[in-house]
Parts: sequence; structure tokens; C-alpha cells
Amino acid sequence: MEPMIRRAEARDVPRMLELVRELAIFEKEPDAVTVTGEAMLEDGFGKRPVWFGWVAEDGTGLVGMALCYDRYSTWKGRCLYLEDIVVTASARGRGIGERLFRRCVQHGVEQGYQWMRWQVLDWNTDAIRFYRRLGAEVSAGWLNGDMSAVQMRNFAAR
Repeated sequence: MEPMIRRAEARDVPRMLELVRELAIFEKEPDAVTVTGEAMLEDGFGKRPVWFGWVAEDGTGLVGMALCYDRYSTWKGRCLYLEDIVVTASARGRGIGERLFRRCVQHGVEQGYQWMRWQVLDWNTDAIRFYRRLGAEVSAGWLNGDMSAVQMRNFAAR
């Protein structure tokens, strides 16, 4: 059965979180996922949603997802940020990732975003090859800066 790509709904959050955990294992960070299903539900479908996305569904259930949010660049304007595309291991090789990516790009065009950005680990050669095959640039040179909630509270208290 050809997977259907549709907008994510609140009922999808439990399976989406499972896919996020699967991705974390693949990225060698199995203990890094701390978001709860309740938080993810509220953040996507509550009073002030901050993320939106699409899911790929076949006869077995959800086999993939793409999660995005708005970002702003002082240099370029509105940006669509693609946080994650995840396709479960058993469903890879069927074009699902490309269809999810295409849906994100279409959304960006429809909404008038000036650009789209995402991150890919430098060791994930399959993902880098995937994005380049689709016509995207994968650049080096920018480093991520991170501060945990504890670090933020400590800094703010100074």
C-alpha cells in the first residue's frame, strides 16, 4: 500500500514520539529524548502551538513523520525549520522520506518562507546524500550553541 502523507493530528503524537525515540537511538543518543507525550501534544495542538508537521501512514500505521516550526532570520526573513524527518527502519527505501520532505518544501512555498533549514549529523552520509540528491545544499562551518534549562536558570539567576 502506498503511504498517505497527511497533516499531523493530536492522535498521532504517541506514535510520533516513538519515531523520535527511534531516531535518537539511530543517532547514538538513546537517553537524550526528555520531551513527554503530554508536552509534545500541548506544544503541537494546545493553545499556543509551536510545531506542526506531516505523517506518512500505510496499512500498518504511521511509518514516518516530519516536524517543522517557524524561525526568523535577521538576514533573510521567515524560515521554515525542519526539525526532523523520521522514517521507521522497516519502511525505508520506499520514497517516504522524499515525499515528507517534498510536503515540507511545498508548505514553505505556499506560506512564502524565504528559506528552509535543517541539520544533519556530519557522520550521517546517507542523509547527506539524500538531501543533496534532492537539490539541497549541506554546508559546514556553523557550530551549534546549546544551553539546557538548568544552565539557563543558573545564568538568569546571576
